[in-house]
Amino acid sequence: MDYHKLVFAVVRRIPAGRLTNYGAIADFLALGSSRMVGWALNNCSLGDGIPAHRVLNRKGELSGRLHFGPGVMQKLLEAEGVEVIDDRAVDFKARFWDPVIELGDDFEP
Repeated sequence: MDYHKLVFAVVRRIPAGRLTNYGAIADFLALGSSRMVGWALNNCSLGDGIPAHRVLNRKGELSGRLHFGPGVMQKLLEAEGVEVIDDRAVDFKARFWDPVIELGDDFEP
């Protein structure tokens, strides 16, 4: 399976209202870097079933927001109950979804 498909498979498993970051996905896959995860997610679009809006940078900032269009990423997160102020998830640490813990060794893409 190619790298993009692996990234997409992980991101599809992030539950609504939960958040992760590019680095956590890269660490889980043990392939590439957080930047590579970002590039992979840059290749998906709204409506394809990949909730890329749930992936933020390590500070909880909506660094991928420009890919979605003005305000779209924030609206998608707020619809899931995530409060966003100044392009940052307010409760990022409390909502953090760690694929290592959540998916573990049993991950099947």
